Amino acid sequence: MKKLMVLVLFVFVSISFAANYVNAYTTLEEPLAKVLFAEFEKETGIKVNWIRLSTGEVLARLEAEKNNPQASIWVGGVGVFHVEAKLKGFTTPYKAPYSQFIDPKFKDPDGYWIGLYVGPLAFATNKNKAKELGINPPKSWADLLKPEYKGLIRMANPNTSGTAYNVITTMINIYKRDENKVFDYLKKLDANVNMYTKSGSAPGKDCAIGETTIAIGYLHDLVKLQKEGAPIIITLPADGSGYEIAAMSLIKGGKEPLEAKKLYNWILGDKAQGIIASWYVIPLSPKAPKNKVVYKLEDINLIQQDLLWEAQNRERLIDRWNKEIGK
Repeated sequence: MKKLMVLVLFVFVSISFAANYVNAYTTLEEPLAKVLFAEFEKETGIKVNWIRLSTGEVLARLEAEKNNPQASIWVGGVGVFHVEAKLKGFTTPYKAPYSQFIDPKFKDPDGYWIGLYVGPLAFATNKNKAKELGINPPKSWADLLKPEYKGLIRMANPNTSGTAYNVITTMINIYKRDENKVFDYLKKLDANVNMYTKSGSAPGKDCAIGETTIAIGYLHDLVKLQKEGAPIIITLPADGSGYEIAAMSLIKGGKEPLEAKKLYNWILGDKAQGIIASWYVIPLSPKAPKNKVVYKLEDINLIQQDLLWEAQNRERLIDRWNKEIGK
């Protein structure tokens, strides 16, 4: 009888300490995050208390909260920032059962982060504004420097946006790490930029409503706008597209580790992959339905990227950008 009472007490205590929620940071667009997390809650009964932040903002929060984490999982966001989070000790390794289905080049060998989808950089041009101004859409990074685009281009700020930092690293790779050539290009591009936004998806939205003629953003964000009726023309840079690996990490010291792992596992599973595939991204899991994919990796001229180098040099490169361009 005494043993039974101890067992009942143990079960009661275990249940009382089990959370029915998980706190999350996400860099997914709000409508997408809402659908994904609502479906998880519906299936598991675990509520996701999520905050949508840009990639840079998540990293800044993890830095500020490293001694008292306020979230347990980070969903979405450019992979290089997840690499940096690993290097700084903000995340913790976890090899989920479904991680075996992801190509090794799209996940951390130690299990600190895993890729969800690839999003190449692309250009959007508002066709109404372009017709009015008598200009053609850019077809390459070199095209963006044309004098007829002066004051017509909008992109994000690399201090807060992983998308914008991806623009810098794209140039790093195109110019074979000749940083003087890279910053010469970025200075010339700056002459044609009318605004640097906080979020990487904002320029595309501004282009869709005619607030800017040309926008730099991720392909899936632009395709979504186009599918929703925005009068934009999408072009992929012929001289090479940099890309994000939208990734996911568990936060070190998160207060809901079990619930975070359940969410992590679920996002890599069939149901979530079907939802992710409907976002016009290029999913990395073979479990994602192929019939929903608009662009395939083989259709795009992707540049070679070194995420570790990009993570190790991010602060230095952004500091130089601030001093030479963003001042």
